[in-house]
Amino acid sequence: MSTRKLVCGNWKMNGLKADSVALVRALAERMAAAPPACDVMVCPPFTAIDRVVAAASGSAIAVGGQDCHAAASGAHTGDISAPMLRDLGCAAVILGHSERRTNHGETDAQVRAKAAAARQAGLVAIVAIGETLAQREAGETLRVVAGQLRGSLPEGASAADTVIAYEPVWAIGTGRTPSPADVAQVHEAILADARAIMGETKSAGLRVLYGGSVTPANAQSFLTLASVGGALVGGASLKADQFWSIIQTCP
Repeated sequence: MSTRKLVCGNWKMNGLKADSVALVRALAERMAAAPPACDVMVCPPFTAIDRVVAAASGSAIAVGGQDCHAAASGAHTGDISAPMLRDLGCAAVILGHSERRTNHGETDAQVRAKAAAARQAGLVAIVAIGETLAQREAGETLRVVAGQLRGSLPEGASAADTVIAYEPVWAIGTGRTPSPADVAQVHEAILADARAIMGETKSAGLRVLYGGSVTPANAQSFLTLASVGGALVGGASLKADQFWSIIQTCP
């Protein structure tokens, strides 16, 4: 488990194989010339994972998946398992992203089962949680994220095999972001909740990433917060210059 902050690029459903390879190579070149102060990961579409793993070989770039099934194998047409991701060379997998929860109806229980499968396969589970705009305006943010955290973490989860990503749903892809003070409040609450769930020892060093319209212009205001363990970056991670600018803001 690294004690450094983690900047993770979620490429979502973007990039053909050639695009993905070019992007990771451009990023690797920058990192080789000026090693960053944080850990770096990219999560490409399933179709590009093997090419990205090969292109990132020899660099400090880790590769993750964007989802996995709770089962290790079976009759699940169109799905991919955690062992398959591990076999491709992935180190982690994003689970419970709001786009999965909203567009595919994923529940906390399903995310919990997937996170358990990821741990079983030797992957770090990046568990995403976050409130909607209506929930925030109703003053329910801390209650909502606490409930999602408790419902989504599998038994035995620890900072060694789990990363939390706080992504307010209303900020994803909208250009709107909470203030650094608001982010600090939520992250501190998440860390406190994680200690209650995991215990002091297992939660020590847990990284809670901030996600939701992270850009080169605002990244430093979030990444310099003590309670923020890194960033989960969407659109800005698709351009090497922008993603590199965000990475360079890590203290």
